[in-house]
Amino acid sequence: MSNPVFQTSAISPVAIRERTGSISTAEILSVLKGEITALHVKQAFSTQIAEEITANFVGSPGLRERKDGVPGQYVGASHYRKDAATYFAESETARPYVDALFGNLVDPVRALFDALKRELHNQGIELRLARSEQGQANVCRALSWSDGGTYSLDPHDDVAQVLSAGSEYELSAVANNTVAALNFYPSIAEEGGNLRLWYHKPTVTDRKSQGVETTGYPYSDSYLEDVPCREFQLRAGDIALIDGGFVHGVTRQSRNGKRRLVLNSFFGFARQDLVLWWT
Repeated sequence: MSNPVFQTSAISPVAIRERTGSISTAEILSVLKGEITALHVKQAFSTQIAEEITANFVGSPGLRERKDGVPGQYVGASHYRKDAATYFAESETARPYVDALFGNLVDPVRALFDALKRELHNQGIELRLARSEQGQANVCRALSWSDGGTYSLDPHDDVAQVLSAGSEYELSAVANNTVAALNFYPSIAEEGGNLRLWYHKPTVTDRKSQGVETTGYPYSDSYLEDVPCREFQLRAGDIALIDGGFVHGVTRQSRNGKRRLVLNSFFGFARQDLVLWWT
């Protein structure tokens, strides 16, 4: 039997890009194709929009506490550890609350989705929300992590949960390609709450050794202690887009003052001519 403490973590090559301004569809496609591992765009959407989204989240009647072992509050739906029927039914129920986060604002997530949809259409590729007979995914979910330990969100990867989603999910095919994780940040804690990415893309064998084969959550400090990492200093109005197959987490954050709020989505190629988007 392998011992997780002594499991050797392979260091994976990374390509990281940080800059200020608007996110481009070319960069998004580079992440989807595995050419860029992580993209951090500073001041990518207005702080005024960010503040209004945050206020709408705090006052949302759709605000819920997570009860799946990952501490936090949310508005929307997550496919994590749910069968497809449950997830899509919850997505339909949550849709008005997700829409209400943006009110009469220009929705920056939908704007990115629509721009990417047009670009992919020009290349003969369809981009759409994942769906089933029970409904379809929302364009994003809003999350505020609240773990009080070493991390606000423990180190994890996003591929395991897609691999193990099951055949009733059409999105499970994306696990064969890059699972891109897209984060918009309307609010950031005064201290901490940074995105940390380790230079390690676990295999199925790696996940088995850590007992996270179906969830990808959480990886231990001992497993990652010899793996280099990059920490992204986030501000309200930033966007981060990463290859979710790499281990990543959120550093501990201050409890006083502003909360850390993220608008999160996943997307990736299910086929050469189809990119699916979900939460």
